[in-house]
Amino acid sequence: MLSVSQAAQRLQVSEQWVRKLLRTSQLQGTRVGKTWVIEDDAVTQFAQQQMPLFTACTDTSSQQVLPATSTNDQQPANSADHQFLAMSFFSGAMGLDLGLEQAGINVVLACDSDKTCRATIHANRPNIPIIGDICSYNVQQLREIAGIRANDTIDLIVGGPPCQAFSTAGARKGFSDQRGNVFLYYIELLLQLQPRYIVLENVRGLLSASLLPASLTNDLPEPAKTLLSTKGGALLYIVERLRQGGYQVSFNLYNAANYGVPQIRERVVMLCNREGPKIPYLNPTNTSDNGFNLKPWHTLRDALKGLPHSPCDHLEFPPERLRFYKLLKEGQYWRNLPEDLQKEAMGKSYYLGGGKTGFYRRLAWDKPSCTLVTSPTMPATDICHPTENRPLSLQEYRRIQMFPDDWKLCGNLTAQYKQVGNAVPVGLGKVIGETILAHSKGQLTEPPRGFPFSRYKLTDDVSWEIATRKKLGLHDGELLSSRPEIQDAVRIAG
Repeated sequence: MLSVSQAAQRLQVSEQWVRKLLRTSQLQGTRVGKTWVIEDDAVTQFAQQQMPLFTACTDTSSQQVLPATSTNDQQPANSADHQFLAMSFFSGAMGLDLGLEQAGINVVLACDSDKTCRATIHANRPNIPIIGDICSYNVQQLREIAGIRANDTIDLIVGGPPCQAFSTAGARKGFSDQRGNVFLYYIELLLQLQPRYIVLENVRGLLSASLLPASLTNDLPEPAKTLLSTKGGALLYIVERLRQGGYQVSFNLYNAANYGVPQIRERVVMLCNREGPKIPYLNPTNTSDNGFNLKPWHTLRDALKGLPHSPCDHLEFPPERLRFYKLLKEGQYWRNLPEDLQKEAMGKSYYLGGGKTGFYRRLAWDKPSCTLVTSPTMPATDICHPTENRPLSLQEYRRIQMFPDDWKLCGNLTAQYKQVGNAVPVGLGKVIGETILAHSKGQLTEPPRGFPFSRYKLTDDVSWEIATRKKLGLHDGELLSSRPEIQDAVRIAG
């Protein structure tokens, strides 16, 4: 009889995947108390049949592939005319993918569970095959759809798994949220596909996300409570799994404005590689600090220069909020209202903590835009045109995220705003692609010493990990993922 750990080693997969196969009877085993035992013959039979990865969450009858119009121009990954090939997951409106293309990387597969996003991808890149739910495909199917042969190496896989489970603007349920759960599935899929490079993009909240929310850990004894509820546990678990899979991991919190994007947008970008030295941090091209001898930040004025006045598709502010906007000038927000109107404008939000800088916010022409969100008309994250009494238009959104003016967006206006607001800025995607390609050629360029990649400290992988391991009380060399409490938490998530 074998344990879950022994079966995982035999199959060269994660223990989490083995448990899921057992729970769904894909792999035959017997539950004894809280543990599983598996007969040796059952593991052998499973290995011989080469059961698909993640069949536990697959309904093959619902698998759908939007085929490429033509795949004749695709080359096998290791052919003489080899191009650097990338598979894209959680592709959205293809901001990251378009940046990779501009860097010289060939995206051969796109994936998104949202049908409107899939329609947008197909409208702009009909030659790229598109799939839906990532859990509905196994490794062999993904290779076949992408046109990458079984024995060929995948150069790059990119994706930003759902961020709502980690966002500081949400409930932050971590891996207990289905969206955080998909993150775990994705990591295990990456380890099975074994690309040369991996790029993961996510919100700043990932740096401080716990494995489980306090509501699920309050009644647990120590040290389980601390290990599961301490900030940073979720990301440390992901980093350890990637390292166990043979990857070096480099990440930081990057402000997109430092890479030519006319927008203050801070996101975690993780760069992983199996070969060669660790990838350096992204080398900045722009700055707000003249001391680094770089170009100044691009502004909203730069972004919107030459944009036609028509079409100008935009939502509307409610009349009760619009009357306050008419009192504000370029670059102002609610605190610039007459004092006697501030409480009226803010309502109950007036008494909330924090700076509340997103309320009644007019952009400034000669500064980068604020972070574009999924809608410019939400009260706490309003984004108003500098001089006109309206939210930013969809066309202006597209310019700020550096999409081409002719980039097609499907769905209604609300869905189109959401797609652009969720995207990785194209310019940042291009820098990521250039960094990966340079590393693959052995061309390493370190960023300027002391460069402030974002407004926050302890966000690079080295200093962040030291601080996080200290908070978790881990000893030198001790893996968070080796603790029984963590294995139980991942099992709950799975």
